[in-house]
Amino acid sequence: MELSELYREVILTHATHPHHYGEIENPDKKAHGSNPLCGDSFDIEIKMDGDKISEISFIGAGCSISKASASMMTEMARGKTVKEFYDLLDKMEKLVRGELAEKDAEELGDLAALAGVSAFPVRVKCAILPWKTLKNAVEDDD
Repeated sequence: MELSELYREVILTHATHPHHYGEIENPDKKAHGSNPLCGDSFDIEIKMDGDKISEISFIGAGCSISKASASMMTEMARGKTVKEFYDLLDKMEKLVRGELAEKDAEELGDLAALAGVSAFPVRVKCAILPWKTLKNAVEDDD
């Protein structure tokens, strides 16, 4: 199986069987993000333990790329401190824009499957939407 086929399989698996999909009871923070141009729309909910994201979930709908990205994000962000999440967000944005070194991409596990998005600039926003929404949730002071 070629790497591109493997990546496509990873994206489809996360899109059709997303991890941490649903609501959290009594979340500490939440945010809504949408891309009206393509119809992607997500709500991210988190519970914090100090500066650590202890629980995370999402609900919403979108294309395979945005839903897979949200699923992978919940896996990777859970248990991370806010600073660790920001570092991960930075790497993820570089990944989907084609600016991340291959060795750094390999460290991202399933998330590396989104590297191919860089060939389709219009899809970059799809991949980044859940991550920016989580950033908004983390920064929510309500």
